Amino acid sequence: MERIWGGRKLQSYFGRSLPGTNPIGESWELVDREDAQSIVSESKFRGTSLHEIWTNRREEIFGEGYHSVRFPILVKILDASDTLSLQVHPGLEGAIDGLAEPKAELWYIVAAEKQAGIYVGLKQNVCRRDFESALQTGKLLDLLHRVPSHPDSYLFIPGGRLHAIDAGNVIFEIQQNSDTTYRVFDWNRLDRSGRPRQLHIAESLRCIDFNDFEPTLNRGEAENLVTCDWFRVERWYMKERRQANLLPKFSIFQVVSGIVSFGTRVFRQGDLFLVPAVSHESALTPHEGTATILRTTL
Repeated sequence: MERIWGGRKLQSYFGRSLPGTNPIGESWELVDREDAQSIVSESKFRGTSLHEIWTNRREEIFGEGYHSVRFPILVKILDASDTLSLQVHPGLEGAIDGLAEPKAELWYIVAAEKQAGIYVGLKQNVCRRDFESALQTGKLLDLLHRVPSHPDSYLFIPGGRLHAIDAGNVIFEIQQNSDTTYRVFDWNRLDRSGRPRQLHIAESLRCIDFNDFEPTLNRGEAENLVTCDWFRVERWYMKERRQANLLPKFSIFQVVSGIVSFGTRVFRQGDLFLVPAVSHESALTPHEGTATILRTTL
């Protein structure tokens, strides 16, 4: 997807074929929405949409106990060659008007340039009055908490948390199936037509958590990255074969680095594949030493 802040790293990092020369900022890797749909590329369901499988083969493919109308997880790759807008997503309370969708997400940093960083939350002791005043004067940057980016670090972003990806990051984003984003500030940037992009100040102020001070970027080697009401994400550092599904539920795998095989199929950096709740194949195997992968499920 074209984005004003995007680049061409989906091609240079992951070997994707990109159209034209305009900046590409997002690839929606796994999606079930009215305006965007994943299509199965391999297996006996080749050519079938994710929504069709979710609707008609839910228990067989995904496991028992799921009742949402659409598949509840959306997975993206983001190329932030420029800085994204400062934004916030509504939580459950912020989406009560029925017009917005609550949204929580996990960012996993795949690659980061030397000076790259993440804006997340507020500096200590910043209050709502300070924030609203800075919006008027354009001095918002002084109030925002920024942390340096590091490959293989990660950050959970619940609804209400201010955030922006700074230039120079490549990120895997795992989120609730939602597309509600409120743009708070866009660094006085103009779009290609020379106009500022739309802001959503009133909506943002209803959602922002003004007690969210200086969150940290997680850099440990923990396997369990996040477990919340909307998804569970694990990071596997693989040196040997490992069972794909230990419970009778689906798994989404993304290759962060290295090469892995599942059955006869081989997957490389940036690839995503879904393993059904019950599969004839059972194990993932790293090639050429080690591999790092993310596993997501509900």
